[in-house]
Amino acid sequence: MISLSKQGSYFIKPALIIILSISSTLNFFGQTKDLKPAQKYPADSLRLWTSGLMDEISKKHPGFYRYTDREKFGFLIDSTKQSIQDSLTQLQYYRKLKPLFAKIGCLHTGIELPEEYKAYLNTSNTLLPLELFVDVKNQKVLVSKNYSENKEVMQGAELVSINGTPVPVVLKKLLSAVPSDGYNQTEKILLLNYRFPFWYQEIIDAPKVFKVVVRSEGTDQAFELSGVSKDVFPPLEQLEKNYQGALEFEIKNKMAILKVHSFADTAIKESGQNFKKFIREVFEILQQQNIRDLIIDVRNNTGGTDDNAALLASFFFDKTFRYWDKIEVTEGVAKEIKGVNKIFYKKPEENNGLYLWKKSWITKEFDYYEPQKPAKMNFKGNSYLLTNGLCLSSCADFTAVMSYNKKAVVIGQETGGGYQGNTSGMLSRAKIPTGLVITIPLQKYTNAVDLNKNFGRGTIPDHEIAATFENWINKQDVELDDTIQLINKK
Repeated sequence: MISLSKQGSYFIKPALIIILSISSTLNFFGQTKDLKPAQKYPADSLRLWTSGLMDEISKKHPGFYRYTDREKFGFLIDSTKQSIQDSLTQLQYYRKLKPLFAKIGCLHTGIELPEEYKAYLNTSNTLLPLELFVDVKNQKVLVSKNYSENKEVMQGAELVSINGTPVPVVLKKLLSAVPSDGYNQTEKILLLNYRFPFWYQEIIDAPKVFKVVVRSEGTDQAFELSGVSKDVFPPLEQLEKNYQGALEFEIKNKMAILKVHSFADTAIKESGQNFKKFIREVFEILQQQNIRDLIIDVRNNTGGTDDNAALLASFFFDKTFRYWDKIEVTEGVAKEIKGVNKIFYKKPEENNGLYLWKKSWITKEFDYYEPQKPAKMNFKGNSYLLTNGLCLSSCADFTAVMSYNKKAVVIGQETGGGYQGNTSGMLSRAKIPTGLVITIPLQKYTNAVDLNKNFGRGTIPDHEIAATFENWINKQDVELDDTIQLINKK
């Protein structure tokens, strides 16, 4: 599942961290020694490493040019190299590469600081002591919570500048560094609403004092706010698992609400639940009680086990259906399926220049490009699907298939995961000489949907409901409320 953490460690699918390694990348970079945060690396070496790194990733990552073509990517790589004029520290180099990685348009492709540097940042008082809300409609950034000692910075005030930089400039820089599938913005905005100070710390600056200008009732005021540590903010665990059980179900006034907070087997087992058993019992109850209206809430579901997502989809079909269209790998990866790896994985088949992944010997996770059978107890009533920007990976696949086949009315915000699919599955990790850790997904999934629709976007809701500041701070569930109203109007 995805983490809300600032580092962007997007391990969304539960697929295998594989035996298959990016051997050429590891050989190119060699061994990495223990590093110091203040250590600097020569500009010539950094430019060379940047070229080598991006070249090797392009050979292994089957979705590398999915959203940014080869020519434009070459230009972006050259521009990044040209911007490296002096020696850089680990953090400074990270800040150069993060936007470049974001241009791949892949949530599962990661570059992150090493654990020791994250620990160093976590113990420093260098976080902006404000939670912020990005008001897209009104093009403002508003203070949603103030953790500073200065209580004059009021909730709802507009943030105008940080350390002399106008907020629109800050926001543009952050959005360019936050990864997303394709050109999606809803996921980026939602992540900033949750963790703006953390992204600012890593991507822009980590000062001890923040000079901010805020605007309230048309008047600008300047304040100096001391930086704080991560401990003043809600812990990630509280944000990521703000539910009693990964799966929840209730019936109210002859309408049912099924909340699927995660498709990940690990999260579901931690809740003491079994996905297949729970879902089958849900649809038995729906049939026994003749429930005609079902709301499926997958907001903030960052993905997980494909088997669970495909199984849930099967309960909305009454005949054979397609889930994925195909799974691709690069030629470089296909050639590495040999020797001991062939014990675990079948050799990809070449078809008109594409290397198509086939079934694995040891898992069913890669089987869903084949025609899928409908569930025996399929739902024949009216379905409503609640989504937002943190509906990712397998959750986004599920939503796309449901929307394309008109099996549910989608309500809320555009999914953060791609409508047409994503690149994920097996992940390969490597450390480059500066100590930065890269994660590369090796399988390109294409959903069985209209490939001419929503290119570079998530699933677009049938009824779009924009998030507002008032809804956010008051924790109002307008998506669910509006859905209930829609059902009652029938």
